[in-house]
Amino acid sequence: MVRALSYAKQSLRGIWFRATVFTVAGILLAIAAPALGNLIPANLLEALGNDAAATLLQILATSMLAVTTFSLTTMVSAYSTATQIGTPRSIQLLIADRTSHTALSTFVGAFAFSIVGIIALSLDVYSSSEKALLLLGTILVIAVVLVTLLRWISFLTTFGRMADIIDRVGDAASQAMSDYAEQPLLGGRLWVDPPTTAIPLECDHPGFVVKVDVAALQRIAEQENCQLWVQRRPGSRIFAGHPIAHLSGKVSEESQEAIQRAFVIANHRTFEQDPRLGLLALSEISSKSLSPGINDPGTAIEVLEATHRVLDIAMQARIPDSPDAGRVHLRPLEPQDLLQDAFRATSRDGASDIEVMMRIQKELGALIVRADAPWTAALKAQAKDSFARAERALELEEDRREVEVLHFEALSATGISEDAAPA
Repeated sequence: MVRALSYAKQSLRGIWFRATVFTVAGILLAIAAPALGNLIPANLLEALGNDAAATLLQILATSMLAVTTFSLTTMVSAYSTATQIGTPRSIQLLIADRTSHTALSTFVGAFAFSIVGIIALSLDVYSSSEKALLLLGTILVIAVVLVTLLRWISFLTTFGRMADIIDRVGDAASQAMSDYAEQPLLGGRLWVDPPTTAIPLECDHPGFVVKVDVAALQRIAEQENCQLWVQRRPGSRIFAGHPIAHLSGKVSEESQEAIQRAFVIANHRTFEQDPRLGLLALSEISSKSLSPGINDPGTAIEVLEATHRVLDIAMQARIPDSPDAGRVHLRPLEPQDLLQDAFRATSRDGASDIEVMMRIQKELGALIVRADAPWTAALKAQAKDSFARAERALELEEDRREVEVLHFEALSATGISEDAAPA
């Protein structure tokens, strides 16, 4: 069931669905004139005339075809630009953008409306009152198109630009991390190692785990009176024949199939239940901006600020005392894994850039101030790793000393300790 719902949700997000709805609406509007023609008063009928609709529909059909083609070309160009200057992981966010869906769907729907109207007029199926109603419908469609076109023009000034990509990835990562902070274990209970007698349940095909329905797993565990250990969180790579879960006892074949259906496995990772993907995507944007061909440390610094916001949310995650799914065990995300996703690529590729390395130490120091013990240890380890890379890559002693000062300030953000003292 969860696989079907996930597929339906992804399909409804596609541009084809909204375009189809608008197209059907446009066709229905054009063919509704015969049923509603008697609603037009006689005096209004004389004022509207009979020939204006045909001219407007012809203009609308021609212009909407050109605008739709232009819009598609612009969207494809934005996707290509995002891949080149940002990260391919951001494309799924651009493709899912509702503003572009609405604009393109409106243009396609208006084109379908005008074509059906022109065909009906050429076949002379409309009476005088029906032609007047068609004219009113055409004016309404033109008004909707104009408003959409103005919004679309304004939207295109930022769509697919670097700032837009960083904002989209940052927002998606923040939303996924907020969901994680609210339910770090997806409603399950904290991981404990399964007994040696636990029975592995193997995955039936390879891919990435993109969703786990813990509520469904809990229902199955209650029915079978067993405990269940989830081996792969969303975002994990899984291979056919590898265990996706362990069970405390034997269950029916139907329950085994139901457990496998509770894991949605796809060819590509998604942002929904995978906060690590958002951090990796931000890190990829930063890494690409620091490549010799681009050499844009300013973008890397912007990404680090967005990364800080995501990690600040992650540090608010707390394991619940009374889980909803008490029979399902999951591992929480480890702070060191999240920090490596967020900073390792930037520390590696920006090690010789003084501005970037200074910013990393500042962001880590600001996070240490708000961190608890596990996060503090992981943040300090990451700060030391970044500083070690900078120490080897920076050529000037003055640059190394400047980063060193910020490094020890970051480590001592919660108070001077032995590991914070300069060597």
